[in-house]
Amino acid sequence: MSDIFDDIESEVQSYARAFPVTFKRAKGCWLYDLNEKPYLDFLAGAGTLNYGHNNDSLKEALLAYIESDGITHGLDLHTKAKEEFLETLNNLIFKPRNMNYMVQFTGPTGTNAVEAAMKIARNVTGRSHIVAFTNGFHGVTLGSMAATGNSHHRDAAGIPLTGVSHLPYDGYMDHRLDTITLLDTMIADSSSGLDVPAAVIVETIQGEGGLNVARAEWLRALEKVCRKHGILLIVDDIQAGCGRAGHFFSFEESGIKPDLVTLSKSLSGYGLPFAITLIKPEYDTWKPGEHNGTFRGNNHAFVTATQALKIYWADDTFQNEVQLKIKQLTARLQRIASTYGRKLLVVKGRGFMQGLECRDGEMAGQICQEAFRRGLIIETSGADYQVVKCLCPLTITKEELDKGMDILERSVATVLREDVSVAS
Repeated sequence: MSDIFDDIESEVQSYARAFPVTFKRAKGCWLYDLNEKPYLDFLAGAGTLNYGHNNDSLKEALLAYIESDGITHGLDLHTKAKEEFLETLNNLIFKPRNMNYMVQFTGPTGTNAVEAAMKIARNVTGRSHIVAFTNGFHGVTLGSMAATGNSHHRDAAGIPLTGVSHLPYDGYMDHRLDTITLLDTMIADSSSGLDVPAAVIVETIQGEGGLNVARAEWLRALEKVCRKHGILLIVDDIQAGCGRAGHFFSFEESGIKPDLVTLSKSLSGYGLPFAITLIKPEYDTWKPGEHNGTFRGNNHAFVTATQALKIYWADDTFQNEVQLKIKQLTARLQRIASTYGRKLLVVKGRGFMQGLECRDGEMAGQICQEAFRRGLIIETSGADYQVVKCLCPLTITKEELDKGMDILERSVATVLREDVSVAS
C-alpha cells in the first residue's frame, strides 16, 4: 500500500484502518483491490449503496446526462433534473403512502438534513430544546452532535454541547422502564428540569448505536405524546430509509406520520452526496435563503435518485424481493447465534439492518478481522463496538448473501474456538 496515506492523510481516517488494502474498482456487492482480490461488501458505504456499486441502470442514466452537458452544480436553481426527481418522488413515494411533504434540499450529507430539521422545529415552535435518545447517532456537526449519544464523537466537539436532552430509547432497560410515560410525565411536571422541547428526534433502528429497534407501539406512543404537547416529531431515516428496513421509510409499518423526516445515504442510489429534509407544509416557514448550502443542487444525484425510484419503487416487486432476502438473512444469523447461546451472541436489528451482538467489542472486532481475511468487509457498531453489523446492498443475490453468511459463520467459529481455547 502506498506510503502517501500515512504521509499526508489525516489521522481521523477510520475504515481504512479496519480494512488496510487499496481498492481499485467495485461492482454490485463486490470490491476489488489492486491485485484484483474480490471482497464481498457487507458495509456498502455504511448503508449508502443500497443498490450496489456502479449499478448499471443508474450509471447509464448518469452517463447519458453528463454526455448531454446536463447541469452539474445548480445551487437551488430550478433544473430539469430536479423537476424530474421531485415529480418522481411525489408520484412513486408520497402519493401511494398518502404523504404530504415539502422537500428541502439541505446540502450534501445527512448531518445537514438533521441540522435543518432541528432549526426549523425551533423556529416554528419558538422553543429551543430538543429531546433525543440514548445511543442515537445523528451526525457530527455541532447541532446534530448534540443529539448524538456516543461520547467518542461528542468528545471531539471541543466545546460544551447544549440544547439537547437524552432520554432512554425503547428497551434501554429491558422494557422495565416505560420511556414514553417518563417523557410525558417529565414534560407535564414543571419541576422535572425538562423544558417542553421543540422537537423529539428518533431513529426507528439505531444503526451506529448497535442495531437497537424501536417497537411499533413505542413509536406510536411517542407520536401521541408529541401531539399532546405540541412537539414536532423528527424521524432520522438517513441510514434506515430508502428500503433498508424493508419498506422505503423505516417507520411505515408503525403507521406514524412524522412532522419532519431526514433522508440521505442511499437516496441518490449511486453513492453521490445528496440529503433532504421532508417538512409538513404547515411547518415550511423558512425565509428565502435562511438555510442554504453550496452543494444542495447536486444534479447528478438528482438523476440517479430519479432512476433508482423508477426502477425499484414503481411498484412492490423490489420491496417483496427484499422482504424475502431479509428472511434469509434473519434465518442465517439466528442459526449462527443459536450455536453458541445468548451469553456469546444475540441477533439484533430489523430488515437489512441486522447483525450479531457479541459478548464484547474485542470479540466483535476479531470476527470482523477474520471475515476480512476471508474476503468479507463488515463493520462493528454499538457503544462498545460489540455488534457485528450486516449492511449489504439490497440488490444482493440470494447466492451472494449465502456466501457472505458462510464467511461470517466460519469467522465466528474460528474466533470463538480460539476464545474457548484461551479461556480453558
